[in-house]
Amino acid sequence: EVQLQASGGGSVQTGGSLRLSCATSGFTFADYCIGWFRQAPGKAREGVSCIGLGHNKTYYADSVKGRFTISGDNAKDTVYLQMNSLKPEDSAVYHCAAVSLYRSWADFLAYDLDYWGKGTLVTVSS
Repeated sequence: EVQLQASGGGSVQTGGSLRLSCATSGFTFADYCIGWFRQAPGKAREGVSCIGLGHNKTYYADSVKGRFTISGDNAKDTVYLQMNSLKPEDSAVYHCAAVSLYRSWADFLAYDLDYWGKGTLVTVSS
């Protein structure tokens, strides 16, 4: 059974930091670009970032470049998203998701995913 379990959300003030974790199981971790989508009430889904440890590549949405850092641990089949300099517009439910390395970041952004998990809520107050 495939599982992607997100955790680490919470409430912070503008400028604060949070670290999200995505623990995975049921598929070959290194064969996928694993990362995060977010969705806020009344807004469209937005691809945030993903990391493909199998080809050592990372991808970021322009809205988070320079503030968010994605990393992965092959031994734990877990991906992390370090979020710094948080803004109110970063408030959303963050979902962990995965797309095969044979596909692309464009597929990820288009929400054309292989796997998708439940989210964790991030709230940034001004």
